[in-house]
Amino acid sequence: MKKKLTLPIVVMLALIVAVIPLLGACGPKAQPGQTLKIGAMTPATGPVADKGLAGRHGLEDAVKYVNAELGGVKGYQIELVYRDSGYDATKVVNIVKEFMDQGCLMFTTHSSTEMSYAKGIANDAGFPGMATYTSPVIYRPPKHIYGQTPDYGDDWAAFATYYMKNIWKGSGKPKMALLLLNNPTGRGAKDGATAMADKLGIEIVAAEEHAATTISETESLIRVKAKNPDVIFISSTPAPTAVIMKNMRDLKMYPGVTVGLAHASFTEALINLAGADVVEAVYGVFPTATWGDNVAGLAKAKEYLQKYNPQDAGSMDYLTTWAATLVVAEILKNAINNVGYDKLAKGGADAWSAIEKYGIQKLSGYDVQGLQGAVTYTAGDNRLDKLLKVFKITSGKINAVSGWIEAPLIKYEEFSWWGK
Repeated sequence: MKKKLTLPIVVMLALIVAVIPLLGACGPKAQPGQTLKIGAMTPATGPVADKGLAGRHGLEDAVKYVNAELGGVKGYQIELVYRDSGYDATKVVNIVKEFMDQGCLMFTTHSSTEMSYAKGIANDAGFPGMATYTSPVIYRPPKHIYGQTPDYGDDWAAFATYYMKNIWKGSGKPKMALLLLNNPTGRGAKDGATAMADKLGIEIVAAEEHAATTISETESLIRVKAKNPDVIFISSTPAPTAVIMKNMRDLKMYPGVTVGLAHASFTEALINLAGADVVEAVYGVFPTATWGDNVAGLAKAKEYLQKYNPQDAGSMDYLTTWAATLVVAEILKNAINNVGYDKLAKGGADAWSAIEKYGIQKLSGYDVQGLQGAVTYTAGDNRLDKLLKVFKITSGKINAVSGWIEAPLIKYEEFSWWGK
């Protein structure tokens, strides 16, 4: 004769059945001292400190947010190993060595120029890196370096496409002059123009370079003015771009010619440096939302900026590195989900490979809280985001004039002129 189960036993068994799945789902918990080390550099001093210091603050504040409010990554705190590059090649190489020696799982740079200095040692070691501002030279052909957003070649192509469809009303080919910073910021835009100008029906009539420390570009602009361009594209940083725009005003070149800017200089810093009237009606491209947009991720970015770094109000460099940190957190989450913390904790080449293969290359449609295009890894294309918007400065404000534009992949290494 079978015995009937009493009510207390039934209740106890039910609780056991309910709890077992929960115990299995919990997995190992983070222990004190177990962190995820990430290297990061920005040029917080030197010729582009107006960008790099705000970029540093965006990184640091976003790490605070992830650790304090999101519980870190799968319970593990991000440990930020930050260094100021000073925009200096020797410093950058030494910093990357330090990141590797300290057990960092990957590293980020703020600028494409920093990454152009870092890529050699990082690629040789298999140490994965991600640049916030990017140029084709850092990841074509693709190796271990990735771009958070589209590059300066993509900037040129997006603006040129918009210009041909919405601004150019003349007959024949419009004449374009390029004003380029003498590093990957400028060369990236020139590479994009060299690859795509004929296809888009644009004639490049001049390409002038300048230094980040320039105080006058009158001489180069006189040469450009003699070419009678219809449109000028500037790929630089805020300070030299402000100099160029003031010089163009003095030479009565602007207004009168359409001006477009790549995203390294198209920030509130440019308006502050040049003056709103000087840059009125200037176009530019940018790969993220602006501070005035209505997207989910802006509320927290604004909250932390106002609490810790109110002086950076309106800085797109703060916003882009904030977004970069969220992308890094997603990479770390992917890697932990796929290989576990212990694999990463050992550091070195195996951990770097795991971050790249099971973290970066597992990115698929990650929504960066609306702050930029969805992040996805595509084999053969180390740009993790391909979307840009065209903006225009009106009454001292940066306003979108287009929706998201997808920048197609350009395989620069297949052109005979690449790298020469």
